[in-house]
Amino acid sequence: MNKGRLEAFSDGVIAVIITIMVLELKIPHGTDWAALRPVLPTLGTYVLSFVFLGIYWNNHHHMLHAAERVNGKILWANLHLLFWLSLVPFVTGWAGENHFARVPTLGYGIVLLMAGIAYQILGRAIVHLHGPGSRIHTALASDLKGKLSMASYFVAVLLAFLDPRITWALFAVIAFVWVVPDKRIERFYS
Repeated sequence: MNKGRLEAFSDGVIAVIITIMVLELKIPHGTDWAALRPVLPTLGTYVLSFVFLGIYWNNHHHMLHAAERVNGKILWANLHLLFWLSLVPFVTGWAGENHFARVPTLGYGIVLLMAGIAYQILGRAIVHLHGPGSRIHTALASDLKGKLSMASYFVAVLLAFLDPRITWALFAVIAFVWVVPDKRIERFYS
């Protein structure tokens, strides 16, 4: 099955998710810098969420570029990923509007954790289709950064019960680590 439609659909969905997020931002009332103060938490979660969505889009693009074909399992795994990513605007707004309170932070972390798991499932489905000797199998075989990220998301969710500020700091560290595209795939297609 051709992968072109899957790539185009995924790009469109992620573009809509980002658009929804920016439309949820409230315009400050006032013309000085102090007018931004009430919207800073929402703006901060927007920036972090935009970065996370950009990371997913970038790595998704690289992974699908490396894939030669897709099948029904991959289509469903991709929809699973898009489902969790589609919840990002909701938890972004919830956390920002409530100034990073414990439960919204927990919800944000769960969505990020589930999106990470869904991405891993998609990667495994692609590797399974292409087989053990394929270039994509070789590229995705060692996934220390992905495993550490999943563990970090899990720890971040647990830390939300203790102190949400630590959780947000961990989210920022995870995003920073992933800003550079996945080199495991890039080295095969440069």
